[in-house]
Amino acid sequence: MDFRPLYYTLRKKGLHLLLMGYKHLINQCTNTEQVFSVSGDAAMLTSTLVDLNVSDNRSNPYNISWYDPRTGTELSRETGKTLVRGKTLWIFNITMEDAGDYVCVVRLPTECYKKVALLIVNHTNPEECGRPEKAQQVLTNTATSFLNCPLSDHIREVDNYSIQWYKDCEPIVKDDPLWNRFSYVSHNAMELLQVEMVTLEDHAFYTCTMTFTLEGLSGRISETINGLVNGEYCCSLIHDANKELNVCPLGSSFSKMCRVFVPSVGNKHCANLNWISRENSISKNVSERVFQESQRGNLSEEKEGIWLELNLTFLMVEEEDFYINYTCKVSSDRGSPSASFTLQPTDPNNLLPIGVLLTSLVLVFTVSVVIYHRFKIDIVLSLRRMFLLLYTNTDSDGKLYDAYVAYPRLFGDGDGGRACGKAEMFALHTLPQVLEGKCGYRLFILGRDSLPGEAVVDAVEKSMLASRRLLLVYSGSTFCSGGHSDSSSGVLEAWQSFESQTAMHRALLEGSLKVVLVELEEVTPTQLALFPESVRHLRERQGAVCWWKSSRTRRTKGLRCGRWRKEEVEEKRGELASPPLSSPSLFLSSRFWKELRYYMPVRGIRTRCPEKNSLLNL
Repeated sequence: MDFRPLYYTLRKKGLHLLLMGYKHLINQCTNTEQVFSVSGDAAMLTSTLVDLNVSDNRSNPYNISWYDPRTGTELSRETGKTLVRGKTLWIFNITMEDAGDYVCVVRLPTECYKKVALLIVNHTNPEECGRPEKAQQVLTNTATSFLNCPLSDHIREVDNYSIQWYKDCEPIVKDDPLWNRFSYVSHNAMELLQVEMVTLEDHAFYTCTMTFTLEGLSGRISETINGLVNGEYCCSLIHDANKELNVCPLGSSFSKMCRVFVPSVGNKHCANLNWISRENSISKNVSERVFQESQRGNLSEEKEGIWLELNLTFLMVEEEDFYINYTCKVSSDRGSPSASFTLQPTDPNNLLPIGVLLTSLVLVFTVSVVIYHRFKIDIVLSLRRMFLLLYTNTDSDGKLYDAYVAYPRLFGDGDGGRACGKAEMFALHTLPQVLEGKCGYRLFILGRDSLPGEAVVDAVEKSMLASRRLLLVYSGSTFCSGGHSDSSSGVLEAWQSFESQTAMHRALLEGSLKVVLVELEEVTPTQLALFPESVRHLRERQGAVCWWKSSRTRRTKGLRCGRWRKEEVEEKRGELASPPLSSPSLFLSSRFWKELRYYMPVRGIRTRCPEKNSLLNL
């Protein structure tokens, strides 16, 4: 029943007695509630009369009205100012004049109830952020804690909204590195501010501001929280459990212990531990391959509190267990610290394969060096024969001869004369027959290729300049003048002093002519001592191609001759006998001819030297 028309009628007629009775009627059950706000914000005044007096009479009709006692008018929707929605009165853009009492009347068919809501409007200090009336909430030091925005009732009433948090008037911006420890969390119509790893510096005033719209009207409501940091935290997760990486071999067993210290008295504590994988709790059934054991607690002997332990066990590690985060999470009323680790398979034992590989490489290298040293000449000759296109033809280098053949020209009595005669036969017949006839080389031999009447000095000088190699053919007695006739010694010295010295000069000093020593007989140390110093030096440095090895058993001195072992320095007179030159190796593929061809210049694609067994026609 609406008493307002009756009230105004009696007031106009001056029936003060009835007016006083009306006031007594509406004041018979008065209950006052205080609501705080600041200028510019919106306020929500909610009546609890419906919940208290109508909850048991849902079938009975009732009516809710809001009045402003200062004007005596019923409040309804006023554009931009007030809005009545159900049991709630919304006042927008509050000013200091809006402060005062607001009356909510709930009418039933047989009775009515009244409640007064006092709106208190405070001035805000421009230098202070937030509201003068501040609630208190506690943050847990060194743990993850939450601040609850005190606007949950307002959030349920509005159409849409957005939340902005402030810390001492500084806006907490999402995804800003400066605020990486702060994050916005929504849970069951509650807006929370999560603070990770709380420090003492987080003791501050936090303001939660909600900007909203309601039936086309826009408003803003703020609440400020006094964030207190509690230095005595409840639960402390041991950092040793936060070892991120654990190496474990496939198929082995593995266990990980999570330990938490809880400051408490006796066995009373406020924490529960749980192992989580892929956002699911790990089974506590010990018959599973992966399970977590029951939580255990041990009183601390050092200080008041209790150690909580929870073990995670892998009976056998499988591939699916690798590279997954396993998290030990602590649930408590003062934050939820957590620690994670990841399993990684052990690196395979590479020492054995690496050792085998290195040993194989060393062995292959050693064998390759030995093979190359032993068969170097055969390998090079084969490459020349198979890849002729890779070699440059020497016809364009301006040289006329592939080799200049120098040999002792001395005939007479005694061993020296016979040896020189055999050297001359070898130089004039055997070398040209093989190198020119079989391999296509062009040789210059003094006396055979020089012009009649041409001066020997000019012929030697010009022919050496036009030659690519110099074949110096000698025997053990070539450079020995003792025991010979005067005429023989003169000829020999003339040969030595000009032809050989010219060759040695070009080979050693100018470097323009490569000399190949062709040794027909085995040289004794006594004979070697009589050799010219340049020949001895060249023989020691590069060795000689030995003809005499083709007709006797091969010794262990190597492929080249020219170096004597220490035990052979002392010569026994008459012990060394030179083999006859009449019984050389008659095969073109013998070691002597291969080695000689190895030192000869490469003729490129025009050079043909077939490998075939043929007898030399001496």
